[in-house]
Amino acid sequence: MHNLLLSATPFPVFKATSFSPYKDRLSLREREMYENFAGLFAIIKATKKLEKAYVRDIISAAEYETECQKLIAHFKTLSSTLKDIVPSIEQFHDTYKMDCPAALNRLVTSGVLATVEHLAAAALSTTTSAAIVAEYVQNFITAMDSLKLNMAAVDQVHSVLSDLSASLNKLTILPPDFEGNTKMRDWIARLSRMGAADELTEQQARQPHFDLESSYNLVVAALPTAGS
Repeated sequence: MHNLLLSATPFPVFKATSFSPYKDRLSLREREMYENFAGLFAIIKATKKLEKAYVRDIISAAEYETECQKLIAHFKTLSSTLKDIVPSIEQFHDTYKMDCPAALNRLVTSGVLATVEHLAAAALSTTTSAAIVAEYVQNFITAMDSLKLNMAAVDQVHSVLSDLSASLNKLTILPPDFEGNTKMRDWIARLSRMGAADELTEQQARQPHFDLESSYNLVVAALPTAGS
């Protein structure tokens, strides 16, 4: 794969002349760029395989969600890093003849899990609209990504949890005493008592991460399935 990415490419590369005092530094940057290209290539290919496995019922919905969340998070990070060199993921995909339309749809067009899209579609026939479900899921993913990426500043964690709690309140299908929202309110109150510049320790961050996952699973269980 690395040799493939080193072939002729429409994306700019760093060139160092033999007399340049920065030759070694530029060579390192060039190698890093190609490693990022290889990483992007691998993420797209892995997403293609994951989507195919899910459609064919080779893996469970839970397994799909775990892996797809990781791939989407990694894709967002890497595509952001390469945005000046690779302004179009579609062009990158076509240049290397990857043949991964399902992966492009998941990573670029949709940006959310297939299971989430299905839940949103099912919610259309209920008092809970697809837009509200999608908003909750997006806030959930943002909060989970933030904790996974070790965002520990209290003011930042408070902000993402507040957004998540607000979207939970809009899900009218949930009972008023929904456990997930109770936990979110408890965390928001706890963070409010801390200083904005304080940071959560790694151990402190584990509990909200666990509570978020538990809350998400409860929401999924409460939403109607298609045809119900």
